[in-house]
Amino acid sequence: MFKKWMLALGAAAMCAGVAAQQAFPSKPLRLVVGFAPGGAADSIARVIAQGLGKQLGQQVVVENKPGAEGILSAQEVQKSAPDGYTLLLGTNTAMVKVPALNPNPPYDPFKAFTPISTAGQFSVFLVVNKDLPVTNIKQFLDHVAANPGKYNSGSSNSAAELAMIQLLGDRKVVNARYKGDVPALTDLVGGSIHMIWTTGTTAPAFVKDGRAKALLTLQPQRSPLLPDVPTAAEVGLGSLTIKPWAGIFGPPGMPADVVARLSTELQNVLKRPDVKEQLVAQGFDAYGMPPQQFSAFFREQYDAFVKIVRENNIKID
Repeated sequence: MFKKWMLALGAAAMCAGVAAQQAFPSKPLRLVVGFAPGGAADSIARVIAQGLGKQLGQQVVVENKPGAEGILSAQEVQKSAPDGYTLLLGTNTAMVKVPALNPNPPYDPFKAFTPISTAGQFSVFLVVNKDLPVTNIKQFLDHVAANPGKYNSGSSNSAAELAMIQLLGDRKVVNARYKGDVPALTDLVGGSIHMIWTTGTTAPAFVKDGRAKALLTLQPQRSPLLPDVPTAAEVGLGSLTIKPWAGIFGPPGMPADVVARLSTELQNVLKRPDVKEQLVAQGFDAYGMPPQQFSAFFREQYDAFVKIVRENNIKID
């Protein structure tokens, strides 16, 4: 009798465990963002959170934790319970630049987090001064090569700076660092600098009114923001690997079934026309990936960043 009672108790416990797993999520989730409210990353996070909440049937609350180049937000998620209720919108800065360049990294990005899915890629365009005597990327590269030291580039973040270095190769150009794309584009229009990789948030206004020319996009396909601008792959520059992306991560040690559920729902959210339309308006190209594919993409981006920094002896503050 006792044995039957124990077996029944064990079976009940197993059923309860299965029910608990099937019940995920049973409460609201947090999506932590390492940037202040109102910025591009925050806006993107809120669109994704709203869509994911509808998919899961639970509210997804965006929590802003800005500062320290995203370290604070990353550590908040790293130390959270690995139950799927706390997620991170991670970008190049916190997930690549900080651990790659910090002499005492605050975390190992490949051990401290669980990759769930990409969120997508920030729209980025190569924009040049309107008076530069070029109309396409081949002419641009040939012209810069023929005039060493004559032209300057600008950048407002490490990904843009490395993308320019990767594009130009041994062509001699001096880079100027800016705190934002708008002041850099203002200088580009005035002729102080001649080229910059800039976002879809700022580029279209300058290009459409003729103040600057866009020659290339780093997106995997043409952007509806500037549909006449070709991709790197289209013009034979598929070797450009630096991409300003964002992805969704969780704490280490998350259950595989929870990771799979979240990844699937995120991919579904990012395919929805209403979500994609909102994100395109923010200059963001949304697309999801399964965890394994996202992990490989993440490693590729990290390794490419480190390789370019080391080969060019770059110091990025």
